[in-house]
Amino acid sequence: MSIWWSLHLRREAASVPLARRLLLGTMETAGVDPDVSYDLSVALSEACANAVEHGGDTAHGGCSEAYRVTAYLDGEKCRIEVADSGPGFTGERPARPAPVHTDTDAEAGRGLYLIQELADHVHIGNKPGRTGAVVSFDKILKWRKDAPLMAV
Repeated sequence: MSIWWSLHLRREAASVPLARRLLLGTMETAGVDPDVSYDLSVALSEACANAVEHGGDTAHGGCSEAYRVTAYLDGEKCRIEVADSGPGFTGERPARPAPVHTDTDAEAGRGLYLIQELADHVHIGNKPGRTGAVVSFDKILKWRKDAPLMAV
């Protein structure tokens, strides 16, 4: 079984739940275990929120109004990629972002760390040769017993 989709979304807060609902609906229809679906939807929400907040680059003539989300369910794995056209990450990104010590009521500062914790493999970097950040992550899928599209 293989499913993929790609969205070109405006950098607006309302785009985050849209991407999340599409992912959850796709995974529910395919028969992915709800716990795995939930983990991936939280990770996707964090990646999209980062693109909405940091993904614009009007100073360099980039398309500051949009970002792209692509999801692949292929066999036993799901891969999600969120790419923006902002300034990208400056300097070297740590292979594993350290937990950020913030106030427990804080609403920001934990996104990349949460993605690392919820996914099996994470790549955080810049678009090759172009402006913009790319966050991609994979997770091995578990299936419901009644999964209509379960990988064989």
